[in-house]
Amino acid sequence: MSKRDGSKNRAWYTLEFKLEAVRLVKAGQEVSVTARVLGVPKQPLSNWVRLAGKGAVQGAAERPVSAEQMELARLRAELARVKMERDILKKATAFFARESL
Repeated sequence: MSKRDGSKNRAWYTLEFKLEAVRLVKAGQEVSVTARVLGVPKQPLSNWVRLAGKGAVQGAAERPVSAEQMELARLRAELARVKMERDILKKATAFFARESL
């Protein structure tokens, strides 16, 4: 079986989706966390962030993203950020509790 047979599916994302993903990264969320939450590979997201700095991000019209999907992606990203903050606070609490003994 050849990998050149053209059976590989490629994901297409709208400009709005890419810009929202870039906005989340620029707001301080890590690229890897944002990629995992949105369900996109890390490398394309890194490329979108780089291209956004140059103003050269382009979207594809083949895969429209509804307002509900955008809101869901935003909420997932926010949840991931809050969980990360919670985990940091748990570790800090454990560290300082150990220090005070």
